Amino acid sequence: MASSQFPVQRTDAEWRRLLTPQQYAVLRAHGTEPPGSCALLDEKRAGTFACAGCGHRLFRTEREFESGTGWPSFFAPLDGALGETVDRAYGMVRTEVHCGQC
Repeated sequence: MASSQFPVQRTDAEWRRLLTPQQYAVLRAHGTEPPGSCALLDEKRAGTFACAGCGHRLFRTEREFESGTGWPSFFAPLDGALGETVDRAYGMVRTEVHCGQC
């Protein structure tokens, strides 16, 4: 998806300075963190999960559930928080869910 479609605009160099290497791989290079590696997987405090790239609010903790997948899972995002990109590579259809702002 072209970056011009997102309200938050940064150069690749700016993203690399802002994010850790793992955050960059996931947020900008369409990577996936290993299951069970997210520090937020066992987060139980009340609050809101926000995008590491721009701070946009994505999910409230009361909407989190244990999916057994190794990643934080939520049954509903905040209104307008997310965007989707469809990938038809590799002979299959996959839907990437991402922050709607960056």
